[in-house]
Order: sequence, then C-alpha cells, then structure tokens
Amino acid sequence: MEYKWTVLTVTTVGVLMAGIDSRVLIVGLPNIAENLKADPEQAIWLTQAYVLASTAFLLIIGRISDIMGRVKIYNIGFIIFTVGSLLTGLANSPIHAILARGLQGIGGSMMFANSIAIIVDAWPQHELGLGLGVNQIAFRAGAMIGLVISGIIISLLNWRFLFYINVPIGIFGTLWAHFRLKEVGKIERGAPIDWIGFVSFTLCISSFLLAITFITYGISNLVITMIFSIVSIISLIIFIFNETRTDSPILDLRLLKIKTFLGGTVSLLFNVISWGAVFILFSLYLQLVRGYSPIVTGLMIIPFEIAFLATGPLSGRLSDKYGRRLFTVLGLVITSIALVLLYTTDEYTSDILLLIYTIVLGIGNGLFVSPNISYTMRDVPPMRRSVASAFRGLFFNVGFLISLSIALLILTFYVPYGILTIIISTGDVSYLPQKYINLFVYGIKQTYLLLAIINAIGLPFSLFKEETATAKKSIKAEQILHDF
Repeated sequence: MEYKWTVLTVTTVGVLMAGIDSRVLIVGLPNIAENLKADPEQAIWLTQAYVLASTAFLLIIGRISDIMGRVKIYNIGFIIFTVGSLLTGLANSPIHAILARGLQGIGGSMMFANSIAIIVDAWPQHELGLGLGVNQIAFRAGAMIGLVISGIIISLLNWRFLFYINVPIGIFGTLWAHFRLKEVGKIERGAPIDWIGFVSFTLCISSFLLAITFITYGISNLVITMIFSIVSIISLIIFIFNETRTDSPILDLRLLKIKTFLGGTVSLLFNVISWGAVFILFSLYLQLVRGYSPIVTGLMIIPFEIAFLATGPLSGRLSDKYGRRLFTVLGLVITSIALVLLYTTDEYTSDILLLIYTIVLGIGNGLFVSPNISYTMRDVPPMRRSVASAFRGLFFNVGFLISLSIALLILTFYVPYGILTIIISTGDVSYLPQKYINLFVYGIKQTYLLLAIINAIGLPFSLFKEETATAKKSIKAEQILHDF
C-alpha cells in the first residue's frame, strides 16, 4: 500500500471518532443537562469546554508539533482524547463533566492540529483535494453513526455510554497510529517556543467567552462582562504585539501574506459561525418543542450528513481540476439559502420541509469544505504546515465558539433566562405558557437569519484568486456537468 493511503486510513480512525463525538452531544445534550441538573450556560459549556480547550492549546501544539514531530504529538493526542472521554462518562456534576470535556478537547487539538498536516505531507499536491475529501467521508460517517447510536443509547442505556464508546475506538486508533505512521514532514528540532504568545492568546479567548457568558445572565452582570472584555482586548493587543516581534511566533502572522491562506481562513471563519450552533438549536427544537425522541431527532439530522457525504468528495475532486472559487462560492451561497429556509420554519413546519432544508445545508457545506482546506493549505511552506493547520483550526474553533455564544445570547433576548433554564435543564415544556414556547421558537428563527447574513459576509474572501496553474484553467459548464 502506498504510504499516502496508509496515512489516510490511520487519520481516518481519529476523524471517525471525532465525527461520532461531534454528534452524540447534539442529540444527547437535553438528556445530559437534565440528568446533571445543568443550567443553559452549563449545558452550552459542555460543548464550549471542548472547543475552548482545543482552541487554547491548538497554537502551542501546532508549534510543538513542528519541533518534535507531527506523528508523535498526534499519537499522544489519541491517548488524551480517550482518557478525557472516559472521565466525561464518569462525571457526576456539570463542573466535572465540563472539566473532563476540556481534557478531551486538549487531546482533540493534538489530533486536529496534525491530521491535516500529516495528509498534506503524504499526498501529492495535484491529488490533495481527493485525499482531504475522502478523509471528510470518515467524519461524516462517524457523524451519522453518532446520530443513530446516541438516540439508541439515550433510549436504552445511560447517557454516560455516549462517551464510553470512544474508549475502544481510541485504544485501537492509538495502537494503529503508533505502528503505521512515520515522520515524513520537515520539522524544526530545537526551535524556541513562544510562551508569551501562548499565555496572552489563551487569556484573550477565555476572557472573550466568559464575557459573552456573563452578558447572557442579564444587566446585573454588566460590570463583570466589561472586566472580561477589557482583559480580552488587552490580551489581544499584547498577543499581536508579541507575535509581530518575536523570532519564533506561536502564530506566524506572516502566513496571512499568502493570499489563498488569508482568504480561505477568513471565509472559513464566517462559514463556521453560520452553522456551528445550527444543530444544537435544531436538536433542542425537535426534542423540546416538537416532542421528538432522541432516536427520531438523530434520524432527522442524518440527511444533512448524507448530503455532505455525497457532495464533499465530489467537490474536492472537481476543485482539483477546475479551481476552488466556483465551489467555495457556490457552497457559501447555498448555505445561506438553507439558513434562510430554516428561518421560515415554526413549530408546525412539516418534517418533509425540515429534511429538505437540512439536505440543502449539507450540500452547501459539502461544496465548501474540501476545496477550502485544499487551497488554504497548498501554498503554505512545508515546514510551516502544522502551524498553518493549527491556524486554520483556530479560525474554525473560534467560529464555532462564537456561533454557540451568539445563539444563546439571541435566545436570551426573547426568552427570560429563568424560563430558558427550565426549558433546557428539565426538558419539559408541557406546563409552560404557550407564549414562552413561541418565544423560544422565535428566538431560534432569528438566530438562523443572523447566521445566514454572517455566512454571506465570507463570500468576498472566498473570491481571492489562486496563483497557481490550476486556477488559470478556464471553467466550462459543460465540462463540469460531464464530470458530475
């Protein structure tokens, strides 16, 4: 077997596990919140803790990987992710679960920061879109598995098994990576690490999220919100000042001089903000408003995954041949259309329409993701690929965190926080006045509309031209239809 396929099979195990984990919480969140007696913020932080820890450590891990080796750090990440999954399943309080999810996020960042870089190292540039597209199939396959088994687990077993399922996969993946991967990328042994950049960045992103958290509690926490906002801004200034002057920055801002890298990462940021919270909202809507079981909720989200699964690899292959701009632009446009369609829904919208709207969203995301990754990374120098992959991951995670925070913030504009707590922590809306249920649905609708607008903002950045021969090829409609 060619080594490029070996790399793809090994990293696929990690992506499969990440896919399962990404969806079990979407379906299981109402049940977990109810069993742990979590309030809305604690429930959201079960998701945010993972992403925050992953984001905070992503850059330092990317830098360490460039120095110590991507394969070694990837393997360690597998172990930490598996342990974090086990501890999350053993948690007996929201705080314990949040901390364990944070540990899980650190392991996830070690895999995330290196998996794409390992693939880029092993695959030829002219086939990179195909390799990344196939890799995305594993994530979507894991996502579909997660949607199905999460509903089954919640219905037949205990929510803890949502996380226990990662343990056997993690053990297998750790051993498989240890024996099959080898270091082929260029590394910078002995290079210094930018600890000032790491600390200032972590303080910046953590304070930012805490500021958004406290503002959702109401006007009484305005002072605390301002304090965290000021700390976040000051930390950001220190971070940028340090990164532009140190010889070994944790986040190499010079990468932003690469036009395709800048356009790709910024358009990714707006795209992730647009859909990051969609399925958390969709799951809450289906279970708390429509009264659907976890199994049915999972099945209702599967069409999105199927659409993404069908579109992603094809988009990756065609973008290798015709260039990325057509497919990234088309993907963003379709994603915004799908979000506007979701905005038109209410508690009486038919299931058929809901399924159609999620399929449209899956097609939009499928068209966008693979060519975006390929053309963001292709012009990055080989020795900076781990940092570039971490940079891209940073934009992804920050966008996801912002999306969740925006969703909760908008909901609190329409539903009193105390009522929102009752809705999420008890999972029972039967005794609430209908006006609060209507406000809950209206808040979700308004969130969809705002996210559609945010996604559209990324369009100009996706129009940056590639400086490669591939981008200069003419695109004929009949050629693309023939390839389809």
